[in-house]
Amino acid sequence: MGRPAFGRLGRALALPSLSGRGLPSAGTSALPRRGDGGLRWRPRTLSRPRSVAVAAVRACARALRRRPRLRLALLVAILSTALLTLGWLWLRHSSLVAVRQVRVTGLQGPEAHAVEAALVVAARRMSTLEVNPGALRAAAAPFPIVRDLRVSAAFPHGLRIRVIEQPPVAALVVAGARTAVAADGVVLGPALLSPSLPTLQGTVVPRIGQRVRSPSLIAALTVMDAAPAALAKDLARAFKGSMGLTLVLRPNLLAYFGDDSRPHAKWLSLARVLADPSSAGASYIDVRLPERPAAGFAPGAMPPLSTGASANASQSEEGASAEQATSGGAPPLAGEKGFPGERPQAGGSLSSGERSSSREPSSGETPSHGYERSSAPAEEAAGPHR
Repeated sequence: MGRPAFGRLGRALALPSLSGRGLPSAGTSALPRRGDGGLRWRPRTLSRPRSVAVAAVRACARALRRRPRLRLALLVAILSTALLTLGWLWLRHSSLVAVRQVRVTGLQGPEAHAVEAALVVAARRMSTLEVNPGALRAAAAPFPIVRDLRVSAAFPHGLRIRVIEQPPVAALVVAGARTAVAADGVVLGPALLSPSLPTLQGTVVPRIGQRVRSPSLIAALTVMDAAPAALAKDLARAFKGSMGLTLVLRPNLLAYFGDDSRPHAKWLSLARVLADPSSAGASYIDVRLPERPAAGFAPGAMPPLSTGASANASQSEEGASAEQATSGGAPPLAGEKGFPGERPQAGGSLSSGERSSSREPSSGETPSHGYERSSAPAEEAAGPHR
């Protein structure tokens, strides 16, 4: 059945009456309905950016229809990109670039072979075009001595892995049990113990791979890690005493550090004092203030005279003896930079930089310039330094 004549007539009458904006003129009472077959008015539903995109796509489509060579070039570009992508994905997983030679460096100690074997197994599952450092770190995770890895590929079949270790710096002793501890407090386990490690007393042994939480232990580990190699081999133990953090150096020399602040400066000050002959026989060395170190001597022990003091003593033996009797201590270092030698003032009184040798310096006092004679506290007694 054909359309009603009214619909065709309405459409014919509606076309001339449309205004420039696409709206019906004032003479029409209503817009034609959808079923009448008349002209339908559609509002603008597309936003401006979308309209611009649609217009651009249509323009490209028209250009492709008009230019066959352009269509061919676009098709070739799409196929080439797809082939290159597939080829790259195949190549990076193929045997042409598979890892076959693995070089592991930086490992020492008893766990070196086990760490290297774990890294080699994980590395040979990779290719030089797809190196996964996360998988390598996961393979080394059971070994707490490994702190980090540096990985570099050598095309086509080589892989270099440099292991950054955190070696043990002390042995933590808790109720007779011993375990190695790194400088950052990570427990490394008893397998990495050695007789040369200094000891620390603790109350709780964390699991292997965890960290100790005691602030005093962390401070001791920080100071031990900063020790020069020449002095680190002489470290015997560390504890917290009346003078704060105290380290014991072999054979039995006490070193008062106080805390873990400025560890490198304190170690340098301690090394300079030990290098001077006038420190021979000292029972302790106080480096809490590294700019003003002080050496103490056991009762009855006399520090050796320095070169300058010996010459003065040979010229005026009586005056030097009287001066030492007045001061109650040994003459300070002669010519040593950083250890100014203050002498007793007139009248037999000690200068502001010296202390009496009748007692141990307390934790609140400032170390004196030069050296002094003193006896160590009973709980920290040690033999003379040789």
